[in-house]
Amino acid sequence: MTATSSKTILIIQTAFIGDTILASQFARAVSEFYPNSKIHFFLRKGNESVIEGLPTVEKTWVWDKQGGKTRNLLRLIGELRKIDFDLVFNLHRHFNSGLVTALVRAPEKIGFAQNPMALFFSRRINHQIPDPRGWHEVQRNLELIPGHPVVDNSKNYRPELPLKAKHFEKVAPYKTEPYFVIAPASVWFTKAWSEGKYRELTQELAKLAKVYFIGAAADRDLCDRIRAQLPNTENLCGALNLLDSAALMKDARRVFVNDSAPLHLASCVNAKTTAIFCSTIPGFGYTPLAEDSVVIDVGDSLNCRPCGLHGHKSCPLGHFKCSEEIAIKRVLATIGP
Repeated sequence: MTATSSKTILIIQTAFIGDTILASQFARAVSEFYPNSKIHFFLRKGNESVIEGLPTVEKTWVWDKQGGKTRNLLRLIGELRKIDFDLVFNLHRHFNSGLVTALVRAPEKIGFAQNPMALFFSRRINHQIPDPRGWHEVQRNLELIPGHPVVDNSKNYRPELPLKAKHFEKVAPYKTEPYFVIAPASVWFTKAWSEGKYRELTQELAKLAKVYFIGAAADRDLCDRIRAQLPNTENLCGALNLLDSAALMKDARRVFVNDSAPLHLASCVNAKTTAIFCSTIPGFGYTPLAEDSVVIDVGDSLNCRPCGLHGHKSCPLGHFKCSEEIAIKRVLATIGP
């Protein structure tokens, strides 16, 4: 089913970068469901590179949360109120995104019931984590589009990036031989496999092919510690932006990530992916969407897991078994022959 009339549509997603990457799939679905529509996208500063340039998005609105968070938000709301939107989709579940939804002009405002401002939405959908249907976040998002079908196989809904030739050209010098990519960092300590485990993995991978480490400049020290004195490895943290990193992932023999943003970058380019889940669980709905992707975790062996939706700065119980009990051989086995 496809809506026939063109519309002016606002999509709001002001969460972290991984959620914004997944929202690119929602923008594509909206553009297909409402052909010839003008789609605007409202997001937080720092995430715009994964949305700006997408063929489905006509205009991006960037909220700078630094140096006057509320003032900047109200200024943007004032600008948005000058536009007569036909539809607003809010993919976020926090107050500020709900405020934007409530104050912009549109006859239809659709979002999740868990948003504190959901009272002002014309249609509300329940967002459940874990989802009893086993749905991925991209499937939960699609429920917001009235009449849009949602199929069982989440891997039909890979997100996308505004990748250009320049991104592939930048990483071409790193692709002259077979290689692996590791993204070992996370904002949350308990969402990342431990340093020691990643070092053991790197020791084995480096015997098979070149190993590249990717991440932000702030992750450089972590990656230097992991690869210290190990041959056939290179630290590219800070040298590649998000889109460059995705372009590098595309042709890797395999990519190794945590439950974090690089997982979703890998999904965008359908990279062969091994995702290691520690304190969080696959049931939350943020697993990789690449065709050849595997999730490694400790399963149901720990009654303390999950210990939270986003993770912690340290293990609440001090043992971090959800990381330490994942055997290196299980992760290596995902490489295949």
